[in-house]
Amino acid sequence: MTSRILAATDLSAPSRHAVDRAYRLAAERGWQLTLAHAIAPGLFDELQAMLDGDAPSIADSVVAEASRRLALLNEDPQRTHGVVADCRILSGSPLPAIADHADACAADLLVLGSRGEGFLRQMMIGSTASRLLRKTRHPVLVVKQQPHETYRRILVAVDFSPAALAALRLVRQLAPEAALILLHAVEIPFEGKMQYANVDPAIIQQYRIQAQLVGMQKLRDLARREALVEADTQLLALHGDASRLIIEQEQEQDCDLIAVGKRGQHFVEELLLGSTTTHVLMEAQSDILVAAAD
Repeated sequence: MTSRILAATDLSAPSRHAVDRAYRLAAERGWQLTLAHAIAPGLFDELQAMLDGDAPSIADSVVAEASRRLALLNEDPQRTHGVVADCRILSGSPLPAIADHADACAADLLVLGSRGEGFLRQMMIGSTASRLLRKTRHPVLVVKQQPHETYRRILVAVDFSPAALAALRLVRQLAPEAALILLHAVEIPFEGKMQYANVDPAIIQQYRIQAQLVGMQKLRDLARREALVEADTQLLALHGDASRLIIEQEQEQDCDLIAVGKRGQHFVEELLLGSTTTHVLMEAQSDILVAAAD
């Protein structure tokens, strides 16, 4: 069955990066593509009331203009790569409307820009991104860079959870020819308490080395189970904070996509997502894919 990408756009120039990446992915993978723009109902009611009763409907004009601009995107051969997208104008508060439409069309991937003039401008600041990631079970690709080519080097954050496995499998679908860097952040249980208790640093270092060896073996086992091509796969088990390591290795490995897993939809669980994923969303230079467990 053909997969579907849903690309949300507020029609601003910065959000075009997400649209361009969505077209490219749809062309590369032979997937269907939907472009969606959401307009909140009642947004122009107060202004309409100030005008003459015979004045044309502002809301109708806005919808018509948005439809025209979506059609122009769909007619640009340099952007579409031969893909004809299904263009939709959604009525509702943008983020819930986009999330609901992703459910309705059974989207396999939701693509958003990291900047914009409207609701997408908030994706990287504050709680909007977190609310969307909590609301939807669909994988979300946050596009930061103008897509000049297919993804070449992908950093996959691996904590051996079902969500991390889903992220790994999805990036292999999106960019099967890309080199993969699997990164496992090793943290020692009670390391802070050991340091507070003045445990010999050499003993703590031995714990770190042992944990890294265990982590590397688990990465090897994962790579073998997933039949990863050894020549195109690099395994890293490094000690330290996950979010810091992800940003460091993104630059060190010259990656153009970071893939992370999210734990679930339960509110308390999702609070745990914030410290790592939100930091990566804020600090990363490359695009970020956030996937939930299947």
